[in-house]
Amino acid sequence: MAAVALTAAGISPPAAPSSSAPAEATRLTIAASGDFLIHTPVAAQALANGGGRRYDFAPMFQPVRRWIEAADLALCHVETPLVPGPPTGYPVFRTPPDLARGIRDTGWDACSTASNHSLDAGQSGINSTIRALRRAGVHFDGTGRSPEDRRTFPILQVGGVRVAFLAYTAVSNGQFVPHPWSVNWARADRILADARSARRLGAHAVIVNLHWGAEYQHSPSAQQRALARRLTRSRYVTAIVGQHAHVVQPIRRVNGKIVVFGEGNLVSNQSSACCPTASQDGVIALLELVVDEKGARVRRARYVPVWVRRPDYVVVPAPADSWRRTVSVVGRRGYLQPIPRRAP
Repeated sequence: MAAVALTAAGISPPAAPSSSAPAEATRLTIAASGDFLIHTPVAAQALANGGGRRYDFAPMFQPVRRWIEAADLALCHVETPLVPGPPTGYPVFRTPPDLARGIRDTGWDACSTASNHSLDAGQSGINSTIRALRRAGVHFDGTGRSPEDRRTFPILQVGGVRVAFLAYTAVSNGQFVPHPWSVNWARADRILADARSARRLGAHAVIVNLHWGAEYQHSPSAQQRALARRLTRSRYVTAIVGQHAHVVQPIRRVNGKIVVFGEGNLVSNQSSACCPTASQDGVIALLELVVDEKGARVRRARYVPVWVRRPDYVVVPAPADSWRRTVSVVGRRGYLQPIPRRAP
């Protein structure tokens, strides 16, 4: 992980809209992980990790840190608003802003902030989330504090390759929406216009993050499939990664492009006590991006099945039962393989 961040507002368009490819073929690994869903017991464990003085989330991710750090670009999803004060959980979340520091210390470069919980603390929660991420040096897309924020998104430069990260939500909890720029809604025409802008601003590749689908459903919904088909028909979109279902969903090629329909939870308090057993399962998707004179494409994908251990909420490589559940859903293809499970 060694990405240098640019923003749409700070880049001059190249002479040609397609932007020139690197002189030689460049190969990158992009890691994408599931929901940071910080229920109050998860926050309480982070406070214990910090000795009762601060919230330290980084120890929860230590066992999977190697895959995040080894990636050239690592993407995550901040499901809940980062708000100072006492944390709260479902149904209205307020998550300690210290999570941003744990994200940075583990090695993630950029996060989606668009979800059905983005507005749990209103516009002030969006603003405090953005402040926390910016102070930690974590780039983001999906929510905004101003019209200017709506017109910017991160373009991350790694080894001479520019990758744009665009994030949207297709689901809402029905909260009042303060401004048109507060949350990025997943409308196909808007996403395609943003992807076109990113490519005209010099991005070689565009990764679209979507918060979508039906909760606890392993199969992508008809709406997910339709949106994936529409977006992947565009030459401006390179790949799609997604969250929201709280269980894993398949990784498939759609119109020849990789779509990670659902990564499940990265960390949460969900388990068979409240939810499907599979809500403790997740994946870290590893997309192998190739950029050459033909353009940018994800040649193949691997994935790391992970599992939330209780009661300390440490994210670990999946044990046998979880590994089998995850692989049975996410799948194996010529272009798609799980990271082999190591025996304990």
